[in-house]
Amino acid sequence: MNFIEELRWRGMLHDMTPGTEERLAEGMTAGYIGFDPTAASLHIGNLATIMLLVHLQRAGHKPYALVGGATGMIGDPSGRSTERDYLSEETLRRNQEGIRGQLTRFLDFDSGENAAEMVNNYDWFKGITFLEFLREAGQHITVNYMIAKDSVKKRLETGLSFMEFSYQLLQGYDFYWLYKNKGVQIQMGGSDQWGNITTGTELIRRKEGREEYQAFALTTPLVTKADGTKFGKSAGGNVWLDPAMTSPYQFYQFWLNATDADCPRLIRVFTLLTREEIEELERQHNEAPHLRILQKAIAKEVTIRVHSQAGYDLAVKASEVLFGKATLETLRSIQVDEFDIIFEGVPQTEISAEELTASKDITDLLSVASRGEVYASKGEARRAITQNAVSINKTKVSDPAASVDLEWLQDRYILVSKGKKNHLLKKI
Repeated sequence: MNFIEELRWRGMLHDMTPGTEERLAEGMTAGYIGFDPTAASLHIGNLATIMLLVHLQRAGHKPYALVGGATGMIGDPSGRSTERDYLSEETLRRNQEGIRGQLTRFLDFDSGENAAEMVNNYDWFKGITFLEFLREAGQHITVNYMIAKDSVKKRLETGLSFMEFSYQLLQGYDFYWLYKNKGVQIQMGGSDQWGNITTGTELIRRKEGREEYQAFALTTPLVTKADGTKFGKSAGGNVWLDPAMTSPYQFYQFWLNATDADCPRLIRVFTLLTREEIEELERQHNEAPHLRILQKAIAKEVTIRVHSQAGYDLAVKASEVLFGKATLETLRSIQVDEFDIIFEGVPQTEISAEELTASKDITDLLSVASRGEVYASKGEARRAITQNAVSINKTKVSDPAASVDLEWLQDRYILVSKGKKNHLLKKI
């Protein structure tokens, strides 16, 4: 496949320096993207740039993923109005390992000549003194050149520390080091990274003493929603790639809740479906939008890639339990360790053995024993039951005086559905 053409039809090409496409056409080319370990996990905002590396490798080129053990100590000022919080070396090392593991899910590190490689810029910066760095990089890039960058200009009025001001020079030196030691000729990233990336191409040109560029820059558009707002946030903040920070169910639901207007962009950027497959899905979706065909296709593709087939299957099961047409058999199939994942965020009430014994019927159980957390009073519980608005373990309850001799899932849970809302009773 042609890398640039693939990016074009997917809407993933924002800008590139002259000669980039020609260099790629000459043969296998090494390119890299940097990821600073400012958190223990990457998030879906990073996923768009990860997909650049995926497409680069699929096109026969060699991808490098740089984990910024050194630059992470400073933090990129691009797109920020304030300085980042300082992270300890221990935190940075822990974050680096988390990111390293996540990147292995997307790139093939054992594919022969164009196998992906991972590097850490701390490995070359740890041996360079401040004076050596000034001579190696500082003398080749003027202050005027650095101030002209958007990431710097936007912060001059509010204040920019020398530490953050130097970030683009450090990133530029990363590119130079990879160019000299690994033969890397292209740096890629989001469109907000254009200034930092071109500092690297300029540093390489000046240090090599050539008029023409030997290194190239390529950026992808930042993914935004159809209304222009930032993409990648949920009600709880960032949507992370780490299942401990964003569960597979929450991750799946995020994509499932995408608007129709956003889906054509999302399915091109975040999946590896072909143009023909995407256009067919769009045709089917337009004929029956209520089936949410595009949302389900995106959610499936991305959840499997990030969380595995098992993670996707669990997310689908959780969706069926909480919002779909799950049955008692579905509930019985849920393992003990899956309950906490599926019912995270669902209101829960613990019921003691004494409270359970004191419950004369279902009405008591849902009001008195639950201390009013399911239904505020017996009257409210009784009305809901007689109006056919209550299900227990996905089975409708119609008799307010029914026995509390119920099936406790895994011997300790009962799922109460109040209309479309769920509440979990936990026996202790």
